[in-house]
Amino acid sequence: MPEAASNRSLRVGLMQLQPTRNVQANLKDVLSGIEQAGAQGAELIVVPENALCIGSNAEMRAAAVRLDGPEISAIRDAARRAGATVVVGGFKQKSERPLLQNTALVIREDGGIQGSYDKVHLFNAVVNGTAFRASDVESAGEQLVIADVKGVKVGLSICFDIRFPEMFRQLARAGAELILIPAAFTQATGEAHWEILVRARAIENEAYVVASATITSDDAVESGFPTYGHALAVGPWGEVIADLGTAPHAVRVVELDLDKVARIRAKLPVLDVARTDVYGKEPLRI
Repeated sequence: MPEAASNRSLRVGLMQLQPTRNVQANLKDVLSGIEQAGAQGAELIVVPENALCIGSNAEMRAAAVRLDGPEISAIRDAARRAGATVVVGGFKQKSERPLLQNTALVIREDGGIQGSYDKVHLFNAVVNGTAFRASDVESAGEQLVIADVKGVKVGLSICFDIRFPEMFRQLARAGAELILIPAAFTQATGEAHWEILVRARAIENEAYVVASATITSDDAVESGFPTYGHALAVGPWGEVIADLGTAPHAVRVVELDLDKVARIRAKLPVLDVARTDVYGKEPLRI
């Protein structure tokens, strides 16, 4: 018997950008991407992590922006013109707190701020001999977040969060049908792990995953560090719906059938049968 036609869908704008240290030039690219996605009928637009500035910790700290600053104001205006919800980031947010926050900001289609998520897992790692110490300049978030976008439950995450599957499982168990992973994944780790991790998070949680991305290169004098690109949209069965490859500036709108999430979860109810009572116990050592 053929499956019933979907009654619930969401048009999501997947974005890939090539930011530099130049905030104003980057902002123009972000605004252009929002405009393009809006023209293609996007209802939700996902801007990559570090789209407003990419560089060293010191450079990104110096270029951090405030919620009430002109950069966010311009993006709020762009969301209103596009008539779409826009998720910005993460971007480095400056506030009254001593350290920055790496924030994913949810802007409603009327330009108002719906809420935000501060990155929980900070990127402290050594990649190809380069040390990344995000915790030197950022404070970690303390709360997982699900946003309601046109009746769709959207879980928020940022880049390095992808390596912590327990976070995504908690979002899915709380009802998330779509999970966003805006990212600036390094070239080396991206080549090895990016697609595998994005698809795994979708498969494990039987949810859509939309992962906008930056792509930069060591050859570009203005780029802070090389990032992988390959912005992805993946379905709840793990199928790749869109891959933006190595394009320096690309936008693609994908239509997500949210009823597909419910159908898969009904047929393969991993969220319902997970033995969380057992997982909380210390393993028996034999």
